[in-house]
Amino acid sequence: MRSRSPCQRGPPLVSGSSGPGFLIMGTIHLFRKTQRSLLGKFTQEFRLVTSDRRSWKILLFGAVNVVCTGFLLTWCSSTNSMALTAYTYLTIFDFFSLITCLISYWVMMKKQSPTYSFGFERFEVLAVFASTVLAQLGALFILKESAERFLEQPEIHTGRLLVGTFVALFFNLFTMLSVRNKPFAYVSDAASTSWLQEHVADLSRSLCGIIPGLSSVFLPRMNPFILIDIAGALALCITYMLIEINNYFAVDTASAVAIALMTFGTMYPMSVYSGKVLLQTTPPHVIGQLDKLLREVSTLDGVLEVRNEHFWTLGFGTMAGSVHVRIRRDANEQLVLAHVTNRLNTLVSSLTVQIFKDDWTRPVLSSGPMPPNMLNISDHHVIQMPSLKSPVDELSPLTSTPSKPSSPPPEFAFNTPGKNINPVNFSSAQARPYGLGLHYGSAPYGATFSQGLGVPDVGSAQGLRTGFTNVANRYGTYTPGQFTQFKQ
Repeated sequence: MRSRSPCQRGPPLVSGSSGPGFLIMGTIHLFRKTQRSLLGKFTQEFRLVTSDRRSWKILLFGAVNVVCTGFLLTWCSSTNSMALTAYTYLTIFDFFSLITCLISYWVMMKKQSPTYSFGFERFEVLAVFASTVLAQLGALFILKESAERFLEQPEIHTGRLLVGTFVALFFNLFTMLSVRNKPFAYVSDAASTSWLQEHVADLSRSLCGIIPGLSSVFLPRMNPFILIDIAGALALCITYMLIEINNYFAVDTASAVAIALMTFGTMYPMSVYSGKVLLQTTPPHVIGQLDKLLREVSTLDGVLEVRNEHFWTLGFGTMAGSVHVRIRRDANEQLVLAHVTNRLNTLVSSLTVQIFKDDWTRPVLSSGPMPPNMLNISDHHVIQMPSLKSPVDELSPLTSTPSKPSSPPPEFAFNTPGKNINPVNFSSAQARPYGLGLHYGSAPYGATFSQGLGVPDVGSAQGLRTGFTNVANRYGTYTPGQFTQFKQ
C-alpha cells in the first residue's frame, strides 16, 4: 500500500486484505445525523398518525371514497351528464375533508418545537383553506364546461343517472354523519351563512314549527354540507324526470350550473374565514371582549400604560397575542405579570407579556455644568454692545429701517456711538444690595446728567442707550463673554 504524508490532501487510500486499494469519495461525518428524504419523513409521520385507532376509521372511509369516486366518474362518462359530474365533485371534496381530519389528529399528537413555537395548529387551517379553494375551482370548471354545452347540447343517457345520484348521496351523508371532522365543524359554525342557508332558513323554521323534533337538525341553521348534498340530489332527480318525460337535455346543463353555484356559495364563506385566520387577523366577535380586558388591565395597581397589543387567531378556537405593559418603578414585576396573565388568559391561550418599568429622568436647567463664577462676577465691568451686521443691508433695531452700507449709520441705533453720550461705567460701590450676586450698578442723578445721560428733546435725533452688567437672559443663564441687547 502506498504511503502518504499526513499533510497531503486528497481522499484517503484504503486497501483490502485480498484486493488492490480503492478510494472513498466524499467526506465522512462521524457525529452527523442522517438526512431523511421527503418520502422517509412522510412515512414517519404517517406511522405516527396510524398509531391512533381513530385514524383507521378515517383511512377506511378514504379507501371507500376512492372506489366510489372511480365508479361515479365512469358513470359520468357513460351518461354524458354534466350535472352528475358536478355532483361527483362533492364526493372528491369529501375525500379532502377526510385528509383534513387526519391532519387534525396529527396536530393533536405533535408537540411544540423550536421551529414551530406555536405548535402545528395552522396546518389544519391551511388544509381547510386548500380544500374549500379546490372545491371552488371545480365549480368554476363546471361553469366553464356548462357554458360550452349551452351552445351545443349533447344527448344525455339516463340509464345510470339516477343510480349514480343515490350512490353519491348515500356515501356523502354517511361520511358526514359518521366521521366527526373537527376543523370543518368549527368553520361551518364560525363562518358566515351562505346564500343557500339563508334561503332555507325560513323553510326550516316553518318545518320545525310543525315537527319540533327536527329543531336540532335544522336550527339555528342547517349544516351546509348536508344541505348541499340534499339540494344537489334533488336537482339531479328533477333532471332525470324532465329528460325521461320530454327529452329536455338542456335541463342537465342547467342543473350542473345550479350545483356549481351552490358549491361555490357554500365554500366561499369558509375560504374567507380560514384565509383571515392565516392572515393573523383578530376575530370581529372578540374585539369588544379584548378591549374590555385591556381596560381592566390598565386599571391594575402599578400599571401605567398598556401598548403595542396584538392579538390574532392561531388556529380554530385558539388565540395568541403579545402586549407591552409599562409599570411604576416601585411596582412588583412578578405580581403585575401574574395579574395581567390571569385577566387575558380567559381569551388568549398563547400570551406573551413584556413588563418594563417606567424610565424617567428629571429635567435639567442646562446642558452643561454651571459656570463656577456664576454668582461671583467682577465688581467693575463695562459693557460694549456688539454690532449687528448683515451681508446685504443693516436694519435699525429701533426703527427697523434698512440703511445702505455706504451711508453713515443712523444715530438712533445701538451699534453707533452717540454724539453727546459716553459709555457708562458701573462700580461696585453703587451696587444694589439685593440679587443673587448680580450687581446692578447705577450712578447718581447728578453724575448721570453730568455725563450727558438725560431725556432728549422732542424731535431730536439723540439716542438713549443704557448698559446692564450681568443680567440673566430670560430663556437661559448668563455665561462670561455673553452680552445681551435690550431695546428701550
